[in-house]
Amino acid sequence: MDDYYKILGLNRDASEEEIKTAYRKLAHKYHPDKAGGDEQRFKKINEAYQVLSNKEKRQQYDRFGRVFEGGAGQAGGNPFQGFNGFNWNVDFNGADFGDLGGIGDIFETFFGGRQNAYSGRRKGADLEMVQEISLEEAASGKKVEFTYGTLVECEKCKGKGYDPAKGVSKCGACGGSGRVKNIKNTILGSFYQESACPECRGKGEIPKERCSVCKGAGAVRGQRKASVDIKPGVENGQIIKVSAMGEALADAQAGDLYVRIIVKPHPVFERRGNDLVMKKTVGFKDILLGRKVEITTLSGKKIEVAVPAGFNLREDLRVPGEGMNRQGDLYIRLDVKTPKKIGPQLKKLLEESDGEW
Repeated sequence: MDDYYKILGLNRDASEEEIKTAYRKLAHKYHPDKAGGDEQRFKKINEAYQVLSNKEKRQQYDRFGRVFEGGAGQAGGNPFQGFNGFNWNVDFNGADFGDLGGIGDIFETFFGGRQNAYSGRRKGADLEMVQEISLEEAASGKKVEFTYGTLVECEKCKGKGYDPAKGVSKCGACGGSGRVKNIKNTILGSFYQESACPECRGKGEIPKERCSVCKGAGAVRGQRKASVDIKPGVENGQIIKVSAMGEALADAQAGDLYVRIIVKPHPVFERRGNDLVMKKTVGFKDILLGRKVEITTLSGKKIEVAVPAGFNLREDLRVPGEGMNRQGDLYIRLDVKTPKKIGPQLKKLLEESDGEW
């Protein structure tokens, strides 16, 4: 029997999160709908995950090296074996199954999910890119255009994956219906499950000849151009979605592109939400004489700010409306330079006015 831990590349003491992460990574890599995918390996990966992600099944597997799908520890056979004499008069209509969420979720638990791997909701892989902008651009907004490499639609077959001139034929596995039925034996009995045909992926048709350029993938490696409108006040790390600009896939919708915005550190301003904080060095003499402090805002405008009488120099001086996109405020952190020495006249004046300091 296959080693499920080895299939997922895990140790036997792997956590639930490690199992989930390994499955997502491998399933994405070997999915049969992707170029270079492996259908048989994908099935084994899915089988391993269905066991190891289920607490009870994992305990059985760790103890016995297999999972018993039948009843009372017996593989196969009557699913109710070992429960003779038990009253199975259960009303499923409106029954409360607690965390199982109803009979639909019970089916999902036993059948490994409602959606088959070949269901109609196919699309290409999503992509993520990083776009760096300055703090000024984050405040004012910006339209960014860029070019990137990815899988694009094959021009020869127009993304179908097969030669349109040769056409298609009816799928022999499903008789052209696109659906197949399977029997699932569970502790609740035997159930018929209908799913998309794995041979034609639910289309009911099989291409007569694959595309000679993309080899059936419907996509080839190429370049794409995209643009994003970065709104004023965008946050650092914010993600912008560009629909259908990810990887292309045969006869399916392209994936999406996610652009992560990174705001580069500024040499003068520190951002705190919509507010900005800056440091300004001023002379002690300027404070004593009540001179205004001149600063340059993020937008490049020069303004003069007066330090109010009796102002606590340990606090930040607030300038309303000069924050990000004028939505926040600007706070000036004053760094007062004290004189190295003072003359006798100033010293005498300070001593005479001691009560006022």
